[in-house]
Amino acid sequence: MNKKAAIKGRGAQLNVPNRFFELSHDMRDDFLEFCRKEGEDSDKNKTLYLDVFPKTIVNKVESPDVGMTYSMNPYQGCEHGCIYCYARNSHEYWGYSAGLDFERRIMVKKKAPKLLEAVLKKKGWRAHPIVMSGNTDCYQPAEKQYEITRQCLEVFLRYKHPVGIITKNALILRDLDLLKTLSKDNLIGVNISITSLSEDTRRILEPRTATIKRRLETVKTLSENGIPVNVMLAPIIPSINSHEVLALAKAASDHGALSIAHTIVRLNGAIGEIFTDWIHKTMPDRAQKVLNQIESCHGGSLNDSRFKTRMRGEGKIAEQINNLVKLARQKYFKNKAMPKLNLTLHEQHKTAQLRLF
Repeated sequence: MNKKAAIKGRGAQLNVPNRFFELSHDMRDDFLEFCRKEGEDSDKNKTLYLDVFPKTIVNKVESPDVGMTYSMNPYQGCEHGCIYCYARNSHEYWGYSAGLDFERRIMVKKKAPKLLEAVLKKKGWRAHPIVMSGNTDCYQPAEKQYEITRQCLEVFLRYKHPVGIITKNALILRDLDLLKTLSKDNLIGVNISITSLSEDTRRILEPRTATIKRRLETVKTLSENGIPVNVMLAPIIPSINSHEVLALAKAASDHGALSIAHTIVRLNGAIGEIFTDWIHKTMPDRAQKVLNQIESCHGGSLNDSRFKTRMRGEGKIAEQINNLVKLARQKYFKNKAMPKLNLTLHEQHKTAQLRLF
């Protein structure tokens, strides 16, 4: 890595213009702080938590290929800093950049538990799994301070409602007590994202995430406590982690995961520019090769927005990756599967509550 050019501890290396603003629009950084590590310049690495007050927290997911119907996000923006993250573009709707702002301006929804409870109490609401972290990680560093995710899990437990979690942070083990109780009634499914077995790769792809060792230990601990775990091999990036598919799948299975899922990287919106800048700074020797191979998976473009195709890609390289995942499933996950979550207890709980009045 070019040490002089790179911003330590971050994924994105620049702030790209917000597409909703004029290019001349200026945004100030009014808060200064030294980097947590290695003495970064004071105006470079501030993480700022901002309270926001949304009117709703549960979102209907309209995309037909995402694999969830409802999601909720206690935080917007994510300090993990994963360079490939599709959620970066959503930060522009809040008036920020999809680049460094996404990692350094974290919006905190302290009313999320109350908003969630209001949804689950609605007379017309019918139980359907709600996935925490459909956009940004609900166990990112902010959660250690605010505990919003834990409070939401308490609401799900109180109302006997099914919930899914997507994370790459070992902090989830803090809430093992709640997860175990939810699991007894088949109300929880956890997805742990593991993109590489190489710490060198992890550090530059996902600079503020849990180590690979800790993530695998998290899969093992959850599994040993009866909590079903799916491992997300996502995204697979040609010539960065594409050669690790079988090894990743074996490690996931060996640590107790019941299934794997994958996507092939696509660099939609501003992420194309952010990723291109990043890879030329971090992997200059193979930058163009990686970019060309990503384009070959998406019809000659870094981005592909076509439903059904965008997640799996097309062309020779995408076909090879998808076939490797199929082989991994046959080899390491035969006779394994994630259980379907229980949708009946919530209605029984609401009926029992009504009888009290």
